[in-house]
Amino acid sequence: MTPLTTEHLTIRPFTLEDAPFILRLLNEPSFIDNIADKGVRDLDQARDYLRGGPLASYAAHGHGLWLVAHAGTGNPMGMCGLIRRDTLPELDLGYAFCPEYWGLGYAREAAKACLTWGRATLGLQGVLAIVSPGNTASTRLLEDLAFQHMGKRELTPGDHVEVYRVAFE
Repeated sequence: MTPLTTEHLTIRPFTLEDAPFILRLLNEPSFIDNIADKGVRDLDQARDYLRGGPLASYAAHGHGLWLVAHAGTGNPMGMCGLIRRDTLPELDLGYAFCPEYWGLGYAREAAKACLTWGRATLGLQGVLAIVSPGNTASTRLLEDLAFQHMGKRELTPGDHVEVYRVAFE
């Protein structure tokens, strides 16, 4: 995949060298509360997460979660991308950012770039997104991107999420 560039961002595939950033991001309290505790507690586990998650997704599907970095500084800020989940009928837009980058428009900019890429490159007709109940910031972001609420769904036993979908015309 060629990196995506926007006004403020570079969005590129993860590499194993991104393990320190992944270790930090996955242990943010907001990540654990709103997404999941992935149990990643050291750099070896962070590299394993990258191998079994994003890198495996690239190999199997040609896409997945990508690193989002500031275009000017190169500093990693978060991740965003399109994910194939066995429990969902369409690709899922996923994203997570470090708290110091919240409220600055970066998640929206990254999500728009990934959606545009998915439509143009993969020919997608629509994309889903799942949100933990009570995550109002993500709900606002999805609604701003024209996602429509589709209802609740239990992805795994006891794990209920709100499901949203955007259709491309």
